[in-house]
Amino acid sequence: MSFQNPTNINVQIENGIGILKNGGIIAFPTDTVYCLAARYDSIESLERIYEIKQRPHSLALPVMVANKEQIGQVVDYISDMALHFINKYMPGPITLIMPKGESVDDIITNGKETIAVRIPEHQMTIELIKGTGVPLAATSANISGKYSNVSAKNVIKQIGEKVDLIIDNGKCPIGVVSTIIDVTGQLPVILREGAITRSELEIFYKGIK
Repeated sequence: MSFQNPTNINVQIENGIGILKNGGIIAFPTDTVYCLAARYDSIESLERIYEIKQRPHSLALPVMVANKEQIGQVVDYISDMALHFINKYMPGPITLIMPKGESVDDIITNGKETIAVRIPEHQMTIELIKGTGVPLAATSANISGKYSNVSAKNVIKQIGEKVDLIIDNGKCPIGVVSTIIDVTGQLPVILREGAITRSELEIFYKGIK
């Protein structure tokens, strides 16, 4: 594992992109919490993520994309309902469950026909995704069942020796996990309340009905 001091963030980003392109796994901050990420199309790397986190394969892996256009690489289609939430909250601390695209392997979705997608509101994270050139499978950088980490120091304590690089760019600005919403049905379903509250989402949904 390589841990890099936050003296030159551009060097860290460049190194991180190189590792990701070559099928490695890195940890880095997002707008919400530190995440553990790999190319979404590298089966071997995805298996490593499950091992590092001690995460059951029954739990799907979310995917991060750099912009709204890149959603199409991992999603089959975007419903009108999904589009409302995308336009309002992305980029930001929200994860949407949508129909998965053909390029997505079953290891990411646990064989389900849906995929969790988000666009972080964090410039460094976006640069990593764009530089890698493909979406990233990304989950919180912690042992499954333990609290999510908002600093590199805590990531090192939990999984430091198991990843190829940990980028330290300070604490995550929000520090709370994203809110997860299933938008595959006629009505949106909140699966996890996070940085965006249920009450805020209910007000928004009433406005678009």
